[in-house]
Amino acid sequence: MVKKLRILAAGDLHGDIGIAEKLSDKAKKGKVDLVVLAGDIHGYWGNDGDILGPFRRAKQKVIFVPGNLDSAEDHLMLKKDAKSIHNYYVTYGGVGIAGIGSADWKMELDEEDLNEIKKNFERMKPKKRILVSHLHAEGTGAEFSGIAGDKILRKAVKDFKPDLLISAHIHEAEGIEDRIGKTKVIQVGRKGKIIEI
Repeated sequence: MVKKLRILAAGDLHGDIGIAEKLSDKAKKGKVDLVVLAGDIHGYWGNDGDILGPFRRAKQKVIFVPGNLDSAEDHLMLKKDAKSIHNYYVTYGGVGIAGIGSADWKMELDEEDLNEIKKNFERMKPKKRILVSHLHAEGTGAEFSGIAGDKILRKAVKDFKPDLLISAHIHEAEGIEDRIGKTKVIQVGRKGKIIEI
């Protein structure tokens, strides 16, 4: 039997250390292999202390993408304690994980972002693949919020067919699961969700 990768996916911490501590505890109790943070990690107005400290102290592996409320400076600071997968990909437990962030109030992806996602999916060797984005995709349940999903992100999912898309951004959409073709779409937030792939 092949061991599955067990991840805790969350987003929209907004600098709340208490939320980070709860997520770290959930990761420990859930015996996860990896913590995936889908953006808006810092607060609304910049760095709010050692937000990744609980994960670091628990020696948990963390990967992340920046969200629209994470500045370029926040992104650099977060990279001291975690692995950024913005315009990059990693492989853990036989699963390829690519990311696309949206720092500095970026509210929609563009062709350059699509090209970065394409490049990373072409390089990835594993058959099981995850795409992590702060923004949500067009045509998914998160649009109930009245905030349109991202067209480029939807195109990336349709073109590159990851097994899973993890998104955050719309707080009220946490927990919504959806599909784009064969890709499972999971909206995550501050409670976090343990996912096996």
